[in-house]
Amino acid sequence: MSDRDKLIVFQNKKIRRIWHEDEWYFSVVDVVAVLTESKDPKDYWYRLKKRELEHGVELSTNCRQFRLEAQDGKLRLTNCANTKSLFRIIQSIPSKKAEPFKLWLAQIGYERIQEIENPELGQDRIKEYYELKGYPKEWIDKRLRGIAIRQELTDQWKNRNVVTQKEFTILTNEISKATFGKNVGEYKEFKKLQHNNQNLRDHMTDLELIFTMLGEASTTAITKEEDSVGFDECKNSANKGGNIAKRAREDLENNLGKSIVSDQNFLPKQKVKKKIGNC
Repeated sequence: MSDRDKLIVFQNKKIRRIWHEDEWYFSVVDVVAVLTESKDPKDYWYRLKKRELEHGVELSTNCRQFRLEAQDGKLRLTNCANTKSLFRIIQSIPSKKAEPFKLWLAQIGYERIQEIENPELGQDRIKEYYELKGYPKEWIDKRLRGIAIRQELTDQWKNRNVVTQKEFTILTNEISKATFGKNVGEYKEFKKLQHNNQNLRDHMTDLELIFTMLGEASTTAITKEEDSVGFDECKNSANKGGNIAKRAREDLENNLGKSIVSDQNFLPKQKVKKKIGNC
């Protein structure tokens, strides 16, 4: 499962989740934050449990605890609920968003079940998303392949004691810096991407995607071959993988006589307002 799968967005609010025993479990505090817009959703959740307990309802029995990534990048035990239990909790929260949230939640569960029965549906949804945004078919094919390669790499890292999101970020930057001479943040700035939620890969050219895939696929192969374990060893493998892509990129650039590192992006073009009269 990709890092992106661990977060979903409802009305611009992020909700953490985890796949466990063939179903999604959602962070209750995140859902409370979405429905109530409370400045302190943890306190709201505490008071909600206390209030319901006075009426003989123990909301905590509807929850399980899983380690989810907190704002500091560390994995912390978090109250989570599956779709059925979350519906029960939502009933206790007075909110205009409750009904649209329930419908949205049910749709997410249905789509995931479909994707388990037929994994190709997941890729079809991603493909449709890019098509609607106007990306060319050849680019979409490369982007989907890149997602699969990235998934294989992150799975290797997880199985080799790379724990926090911060470590994942550093390793990703290690490959990017070696491959292109820019870390992810520098690359996004180069492409004039101004928001944190803008995915750099969604703004790469075909060649940039290809060399990104080469760097990450090479890192996966080296990590396996050297049996890298822990952050430091995985970082060394990431540097080697990125440098393989770097040498291939530089060889191509020498033959082309120009850099393939591009400031091109897929941001929508700003419409130029026509001047009226002397205005």
